[in-house]
Amino acid sequence: MDRLSLFGVIIGLLGILAGQWLEGGRLLALLQVTAFVIVFGGTLGAVMVQTPTNIFLLSLRMIRWVFMPPVMRSEELLKSIVDWSQMARREGLLALESGIGRQQDPLVKKGLQMLVDGYSADRIGESFHVDIQAYERKRWAAARVWEGAAGYSPTIGMLGAVLGLVHVMEKLGDPSQLGAGIAVAFISTIYGVGFANLFFLPVSNKLKILIQQQIAYYEMLVDGLQMIANGENPHFVKGKLQGYLF
Repeated sequence: MDRLSLFGVIIGLLGILAGQWLEGGRLLALLQVTAFVIVFGGTLGAVMVQTPTNIFLLSLRMIRWVFMPPVMRSEELLKSIVDWSQMARREGLLALESGIGRQQDPLVKKGLQMLVDGYSADRIGESFHVDIQAYERKRWAAARVWEGAAGYSPTIGMLGAVLGLVHVMEKLGDPSQLGAGIAVAFISTIYGVGFANLFFLPVSNKLKILIQQQIAYYEMLVDGLQMIANGENPHFVKGKLQGYLF
């Protein structure tokens, strides 16, 4: 659990509610179902129009990363690579075959298999370059779905404000009906800006950071595999790969 993200959401909401309360406003005044439906529904629809189905579904699955980020055991990977390097120098690359079945990550498993099959460092790099690029491109597009939502949300909020004002103009002859239209007008703007800056944009930026960490993890793997293929000294392998740790 990423407690910093959880605390960030709580503090952001409490800051807005506390400001409303300190100014003498009612907290319940910020709860406006019509405004929520306009902003959230309009933003969701706009995002769905611009996004391919597989990327949209991936973006929904990735949102949990904000609070439960994927575990990147970089130090464990470093130790494994050094162990593989030592084993390869002592017993040859074929000795690594026994460890292939124990690997959970498909890319790690693929890399060990390529070493056992005798692929050169250049061929390993070329193959993984394609895999990592595809991995990064797909997940980066999913993160940008939330960035797109942050762009649409304030605009949809303004649309809600205009709809509220239209409602007000239609009820000018009945002052008792003006309050609801005015509430929709102002609260829609608050929801639009609030969703964009307290949720959609932070989620997008957090996902991008996590994706960068994952890419660094796999780049360390590829660098280590290439050094093993070239027969580098395990001490050199360890010293170089320590620069990837974060």
